Amino acid sequence: MLYRSTCLLCLFIAILNSHCTPPANGDDAYKSPDGYDLNKPFIIKLPVELDEISGVAFYAKDTSVFAVGDEFGWLYKIPLTGGKPIHKWKFSANGDYEDLVMVDKVFYVLQSNGNITAFTFDDQNRILTQQVDFPSRGNEFEILYYDPHLFKLTLICKDCESDKKKALTAFYFNLLNKHFDDSTSIDVTALANMIGEKKIKFKPSAAAINPVTDELYILSSINKLLVIADRQGNPKQAYPIDEGLFKQPEGITFTPEGNMIISNESAKSGVANLLFFKYNKKAKS
Repeated sequence: MLYRSTCLLCLFIAILNSHCTPPANGDDAYKSPDGYDLNKPFIIKLPVELDEISGVAFYAKDTSVFAVGDEFGWLYKIPLTGGKPIHKWKFSANGDYEDLVMVDKVFYVLQSNGNITAFTFDDQNRILTQQVDFPSRGNEFEILYYDPHLFKLTLICKDCESDKKKALTAFYFNLLNKHFDDSTSIDVTALANMIGEKKIKFKPSAAAINPVTDELYILSSINKLLVIADRQGNPKQAYPIDEGLFKQPEGITFTPEGNMIISNESAKSGVANLLFFKYNKKAKS
């Protein structure tokens, strides 16, 4: 599965022909990062089977999104072109799966305890799987993203025993030797200051690097925030998000052109969906 650029016009035609609905919030009440309008996404409804969609990864070769759900060990391929079916493959037993990254031909799926399941398809379309266990217990994760500059995956703690309210720990998974190696931290105090709070218990649920701006976008479903940081995790900007539109955002991915795709669980209200935000580099918030 080779990663290549895709025709932006074809993507928008595909989305407009798919099952889209107007945004939940008609008022432009929420500020947006440069290049985006967080108030006006294309909304793609998903079937009930994907009510607990979590991690997502854009696949440029045929304009689709790979996804995993929270519990059942299935990989889904969701086409963004109208009229095409969703495909799925069983990659593992039931578990608590939180995020998905695709690097070259290999999929990496994060479990909430930090374990990573890596798998790929052989020439006969059979799945080859390897699991790497996180070296310690008592941690909870929802985020796994790829940094191409480091050739490493990064896990950000949602709730780790060693963390206090002032910082969140991030751990690296080295793709060269398939081992966890270094760690770093995200300054939560700086984030609290940005939103006018003395302190905040930040619990992030999804993150990805924007390939156009080279910034790290971090979502928090609980805090209803979109945080933009540098690649080291230092917060630069923070944007409150509409809880009616972002009812439970659990995954984020980007197209090569910078278009942002966010997955929402159903959250016991309606169905799960994908929110597609067009990137316009000339637009300013």
